Amino acid sequence: MDRSVDTPPAPHRVAVLIVDGFIPFELGIAHRIFGIARDAERRPLYEVVTCTAGAPGSVQSDSDVVVQVAHGPEALETADTVVVPASHEFGPVYDEGRLTPELEDAFRRIRPGTRLMSICIGAFALAAAGILDGRPATTHWSSAEHFQSLFPQVKMDPGVLYTDDGDVLTAAGVASGIDLCLHVVRRDHGAAVALDVARRTVVPPHRDGGQAQYIARPLPDADGPGTAATRAWAADRLAEPVTLAAMARHAAMSVRTFTRRFREETGESPGQWLLRQRVEHARTLLESSDLSVEQVARECGFGTAQSLRAHVQAALGVTPTAYRRTFRAAA
Repeated sequence: MDRSVDTPPAPHRVAVLIVDGFIPFELGIAHRIFGIARDAERRPLYEVVTCTAGAPGSVQSDSDVVVQVAHGPEALETADTVVVPASHEFGPVYDEGRLTPELEDAFRRIRPGTRLMSICIGAFALAAAGILDGRPATTHWSSAEHFQSLFPQVKMDPGVLYTDDGDVLTAAGVASGIDLCLHVVRRDHGAAVALDVARRTVVPPHRDGGQAQYIARPLPDADGPGTAATRAWAADRLAEPVTLAAMARHAAMSVRTFTRRFREETGESPGQWLLRQRVEHARTLLESSDLSVEQVARECGFGTAQSLRAHVQAALGVTPTAYRRTFRAAA
C-alpha cells in the first residue's frame, strides 16, 4: 500500500545570511516569525538556519553580542528562501555598491529559483549582486538616496514598508522585516497561519501606511486631532459607501486639512488607504468564509462582483476565485 500521501511535506528551508556587524534584532525576526509558523497539525512549516559568508564560527554583531554560527555558505545551496539582514560593516557593499569576495562566492551558491529577501540595508547586498536590476525594491528611508545613486537601475520606492516582486522581496528597515516575514507566511500558507504567528508574537498582522509616517518632518499641530479614530471608524464600515467628506466630518476637519493630516500620519491618501482596507478585508473573507464573490463584494464595499474582480486583480494579480482556490487550499 502506498503511504506516501500520509507523509507531510518537508518544511520550507530558510537560510539567514549574516556577516560581521549584523543587527541581532533582524536576525531574530526570521527565526521568530518563520520558526513558530505551524500547520493545522502544529507541524513546523519552516526550518530556519543561520549561515555566514565565510567559514563557520563566531560572527560579531553591531553590539557586544557574538553569535556562534554552525553553517557556512554551503547552507545557501539547499535553501528555499535566503534572508539577508542589514550589517553596519558592509564596507564596499554599502559604500561602493560592490560585493566582497566572500559574498560573491556566497551568492553564487544560491540555486536559481530560490526566493530572496532583504531587511533594511540588506537590499544593498542584493543590488550589488545584480539581483534587483529592473525590479522594485526598498530600503531604510535614510539610505534610499544613497542607494539610488549606487543602483540607478533598481526601481527604488522609499515610501513603502516592503516590496514583493515574486521571488525577490525587500523590507524597509528593522521592524518592517516583521511585516515582510508575516506577509510571506500569509502568501505561503494563508491568513489564518499568519494571524496565529502575529498573535503569538504580539504584533499586528498588518500595519497601515508606509515609511512616510516614520520619516522626520515637522510635527502636526500639537493640539490638533489625529485621524486614528476616523480610520477605525471607517474600517468598521467597509460595507458602506464611506466618502472623503464623511471621514473629514467624523474627524471634525475640513477635507483639505483631513487629507493633509491623513497623509502625514499614514503615508497614503484617504482613498488609497480605504481601497487597501477593502482589498485586505476581501482577502480575509475569500480565505476564511464560504461567501460568494458577490457577497464578498458587498461586504467589502465594492458593490458588485465585477468591481471586486477588477480591484483584486489590480492589487494581487489574480482573480478573487483564483485567490480563494490558492489560499483556501494552503490554509
